Amino acid sequence: MLRKSLVLFFLQLPLLANVQNLHLNTAIEMLKEKNLELKISRFNEQMRAYEAKVAEGQNYGKLDVAVTAMRSNDAGNVFGFKLQSREATFGDFGAKEFITNLNAGRDPYNSPPNNLNYPKARNHFETKISYMLPLYTGGKLTEYGRITKAMQYMSHFDTQKLLNEKVFQTKKAFYDISLIQNYIYNLSKIIKNIKHLASIIDNMKKEGYAQEIDKLEVQARLAEAQSMYNQAKLNKDLAYQFLSFLLDTEVTSIKKVSDMAPMPHIDLIDVENSNLDIQKAKLGLNITHMAVEAEKANYLPTVGAFGEYGSADNTLWDKFTNKDSYTVGVQVKWNVFNGGIDEANIEKAKVNALKVQSQLALAKSGIRLKVKKLQTEILSKNADVKSYNKQLYFAKKVYENYESRYKEGISSLTDVLLKQSKELEVLLKLLTVKNERNTKIFELNSILNEGETL
Repeated sequence: MLRKSLVLFFLQLPLLANVQNLHLNTAIEMLKEKNLELKISRFNEQMRAYEAKVAEGQNYGKLDVAVTAMRSNDAGNVFGFKLQSREATFGDFGAKEFITNLNAGRDPYNSPPNNLNYPKARNHFETKISYMLPLYTGGKLTEYGRITKAMQYMSHFDTQKLLNEKVFQTKKAFYDISLIQNYIYNLSKIIKNIKHLASIIDNMKKEGYAQEIDKLEVQARLAEAQSMYNQAKLNKDLAYQFLSFLLDTEVTSIKKVSDMAPMPHIDLIDVENSNLDIQKAKLGLNITHMAVEAEKANYLPTVGAFGEYGSADNTLWDKFTNKDSYTVGVQVKWNVFNGGIDEANIEKAKVNALKVQSQLALAKSGIRLKVKKLQTEILSKNADVKSYNKQLYFAKKVYENYESRYKEGISSLTDVLLKQSKELEVLLKLLTVKNERNTKIFELNSILNEGETL
């Protein structure tokens, strides 16, 4: 644990130079910390977590505070403002004008009250606190909360699967580089042998036992081997560039690993419990069951409570408690008919659950088949590696034998070069089969979901 913490600490420091002699375990820790795709996936995971919090927050209702400032000379508004501020008087209804008209002998009932119809402009400040709380939703909010939480777990599975893929690519890059280095080493030995053969031909040519065409033929073979050597170095550089991309850090050299990745232990029961595709399918099935329950909630009533408290005046927050007011209430809403839409949605959700259940069974059988197929292919590649190792050893010995026979004039130069071509051919086949074997092992490790976690 301490070692891992130290590695992560130093990864935070600015890199002043290229990374050299990088160990595979250190590279995997760097991958977890610095790989850009993993960072993006973790951001997606965090967003899912916040979505789950949003769904959970729906259970606690909503509290709002509103402060409104207005000014109006509209008769209805001004009267409403006074009434809301608890300042309305009979005079606002035109009582004084009613009595004046009555005393003057005019019809008080048909004389419009001027104070009511043409009031002076008035300021109005209203402060209101309102709270709405769902008391019962038939379980819909509960199921939505469970679904969003499950989607958060799903995004975690996605991140873990991406990590497995990137670990696969990192390990493959290490083993590819190690294989290419071995290949370059063997090629350099072959080039050395060709140069040695060229010097033999030079000596034999001086003594009249070799011709110019022999020298040209060896030079052509040397040029071919050097071209393969240069191509191998370019491939190694490309592998380093890809590794640097994965780690988001310039890597110039690694600590060499074995060119044969170890075969993992396989238990098909454990595979079903650990494989991420199967886990995602199981979680998806649970989500469909939650969706069915959420649709069933449409048959049930919803109950909500609300409350408001506030105060209003022509001066902001003046005599707040003297002019305050409240309103509380409960609402029950129950849909009794909507043309069969709810029933259709429930049946659709049930069919989707059956589909996902079949997908889960398919995922289990598909993973088992893939694991067995990879096992068989790896065992076949193991046999090929053994065979090519023996063939390479034999090809080297045959070449050495023919080189000796050429010195003695028993074999032709063409025979010697043919035997050396066979050695190159077997070396390439050995490199290819080892690479294919390692790739399948890393793929198998990804399926098993063993090892690295974030």
